[in-house]
Amino acid sequence: MQKIINLFDFKQKIDYKTEVLSGLTVALALVPEAVAFALIAGLSPLVGLYAAFMMGLVTSILGGRPGMISGATGAIAVVIVVLAKTHGVEYVFATVILAGIIQMLAGFLKLGKLIRLVPHPVIFGFVNGLAIIIFMSQLDQFKDASGNWLTGSNMYILLALVGLTMLIIWGLPKITKAVPASLTAILVVFSLVYFLKLDTKTVGDIASIKGGFPPFHIPQIPFNLETLQIIFPYAAIVAGVGLIESLLTLNIIDEITETRGHSNREAVAQGTANILSGFFSGMGGCAMLGQSLINVSNGARARLSGIVASVMLLVFVMFGSGLIEKVPMAALTGLMIMVAIGTFEWASLRTFTKFPKSDILVMVLVTLVTVFLHNLALAVLIGVIIAALVFAWDNAKRIRARKFVDDNGVKHYEIYGPLFFGSTTAFTEKFDVLNDPEEVIIDFKESRVVDMSAIEALNKLTERYHKQNKKIHLKHLSPDCRKLIKNAESIIDVNVIEDPTYNVMLND
Repeated sequence: MQKIINLFDFKQKIDYKTEVLSGLTVALALVPEAVAFALIAGLSPLVGLYAAFMMGLVTSILGGRPGMISGATGAIAVVIVVLAKTHGVEYVFATVILAGIIQMLAGFLKLGKLIRLVPHPVIFGFVNGLAIIIFMSQLDQFKDASGNWLTGSNMYILLALVGLTMLIIWGLPKITKAVPASLTAILVVFSLVYFLKLDTKTVGDIASIKGGFPPFHIPQIPFNLETLQIIFPYAAIVAGVGLIESLLTLNIIDEITETRGHSNREAVAQGTANILSGFFSGMGGCAMLGQSLINVSNGARARLSGIVASVMLLVFVMFGSGLIEKVPMAALTGLMIMVAIGTFEWASLRTFTKFPKSDILVMVLVTLVTVFLHNLALAVLIGVIIAALVFAWDNAKRIRARKFVDDNGVKHYEIYGPLFFGSTTAFTEKFDVLNDPEEVIIDFKESRVVDMSAIEALNKLTERYHKQNKKIHLKHLSPDCRKLIKNAESIIDVNVIEDPTYNVMLND
């Protein structure tokens, strides 16, 4: 029983009023998002709503980050839209199930820790790009059905209501935090529109959200190799995009709440949620940074808020669709614009004159790829690769050699910095084989032999000294370096030998 209590974090102190009210606010914000993302993917609005319910409920119970909200997302919608158009919704369900299996395997294999390899400039770029996407997605609310900008009283009413929503969300916390500012803003705007009978767009103008409990449904597809070849590429991308967005969101919420989530547990939870979403007629999804920020900014820190949000979302679909469809889009638009403003890392703008140019390049590039391609996985991958190459280049230039000749006429090379594929050329250029004395010592006390390229560089260097009939000694190779060299003997003819006691020893 104690293990079960620890698993679900029931020992955590819960502010029930805050959790419930915050969950209700998040549920209201989830409705238009889920509907919009389903339409982007070319699917029924209920497919997005069912995904938001299942993803939110399962990850809130099993996830590695209490307070984080998951649901149907634009990142997943962009991936599956082509599959939905070419093969239909049944293949989407199967893809989501397979993606969930891949995510669960990633969690069981403890691959979640790889998120630590994502540099901070990449996270800045990811967050800023996502904030811009959230903001730009709200601009559609200022257009009519034909895609033209609203004019006249319609535009003025919408701007006034959006401005009022933003003003309440910004100003109410300065007066009182007894109730969530976001929920208060939605209720105030809803009341104004309802009682003054203002003509403005509502949730019902986007699509009907009326439905029942998510039906259990086994995807109606041929279970053969051809089907697997069709869905596997999409499933792999969905799994990758979902994990990257979820784990980056987890890290961001960790920083805000000054607590630590569990990435591998979150990966398993995301996988479980996607599997169930696929079996219960959902399009799948991942963590949602915008809704998660709404939740934690309201003060929610436990799992209850996420559970309430998902359950209330289902209640809206099954019993409250008539009321929720009357909620003004202006209130939800103002809420999401405030989320975008709060999401954007404004501090990153001050780094342009202070951080290395390579970090600025990575941050800007990740932001641009996120905004224009809507491919978060590709944006993060590009950022990580560039950051890794820059790191390798910088370290390649840091290898140094202190040279001196002792009283016995032996020349010493004391190496500083790592010897790896990027620094082998600079390392080799440090040695004057033709003009060196008959005996040479290379001291690795302040260096490490990192990879196969380093071993090959050492091998060629010793060969050059042997051709000149000169003795070469290696000194202070670390145990892992000696192990690496020993393992390489089956692949290349290694001339490198070093005494484990760190005494100088000749090559034989």
